[in-house]
Amino acid sequence: MRIIFMGTPEFAVASLDILIRNNYDVVAVVTSVDSYGGRGGKQLLESAVKKYAVSNNIPVLQPTNLKSPEFINILSAYNADIQIVVAFRMLPEVVWNMPPLGTFNLHGSLLPKYRGAAPIHHAVINGEIETGVTSFKLKHEIDTGDILIKRSMSIGPEENTGVVHDRMMLLGAEVILDTVRMIESGSYNFIKQEDSEATKAPKLFHVTCQIDFDQSVHKVYNLIRGLSPYPAACCVIDDKEVKVLEAKKEVIDDEVLVGKIVTDQKKYLKIKCLDGYISIIQIKPEGNKLMPIADYLNGHKIEKLKVSYK
Repeated sequence: MRIIFMGTPEFAVASLDILIRNNYDVVAVVTSVDSYGGRGGKQLLESAVKKYAVSNNIPVLQPTNLKSPEFINILSAYNADIQIVVAFRMLPEVVWNMPPLGTFNLHGSLLPKYRGAAPIHHAVINGEIETGVTSFKLKHEIDTGDILIKRSMSIGPEENTGVVHDRMMLLGAEVILDTVRMIESGSYNFIKQEDSEATKAPKLFHVTCQIDFDQSVHKVYNLIRGLSPYPAACCVIDDKEVKVLEAKKEVIDDEVLVGKIVTDQKKYLKIKCLDGYISIIQIKPEGNKLMPIADYLNGHKIEKLKVSYK
């Protein structure tokens, strides 16, 4: 069976690797174009999938336009039986409808829950205790195709999105391998998604990341871990934005006003929520590196004992 694999980040590499290790014929990969970044924006950055493919002598396609006749002709020339998509761009119909066995996508949720660009983040932000991965056959509407495999995993009460992401990456690879094996065997059944049960996991923006302390401590805590390590929850202390990567929660009923900063200016800094405090453990000040809160306080005396927004 000839396979075209489409993906870009490290999350996708585990799925590509498991196919290669199980001797499947991945005839080419499609990934994002190289971009400049790094220090000074002068370093040419290649995707994790491209690096893996090159190291394993797999042909690499990096189209800027997925609808261009040149790309379509090159892709069709590979005569793939199936296409596997893991963390890639939205595909036009001319691409996903090309292989005779179809195009299958891996999504980081138990569809139809958390359809959208950031399913892991939103699951953690919403305090879910379970998530998972789904493989499904692509069709017109995003994340709505018929399901082949769903496999669940837990979310620990203190796990952040980064930890869940890394565990899900390995689970997803196993599901991709099982997906290909099922399609190859010809013995499988699809399950239609119930649209009435769908929830959304839209793309994250800066406004999504701003901490509103006028909420329960549990909601604030889940937002912080749900956005960690990237893009990170944020607030403004002394007129400068800081990112909060790690925190602890303390439920307590007192008369302190919401948003009030309580600190010894040496080792701890906590902020009042509706029903308790968020104690910051790891913080990233604007223009600085990530640091423990004690290091931040060592170099910064808190002047305004209340958080704010720009």
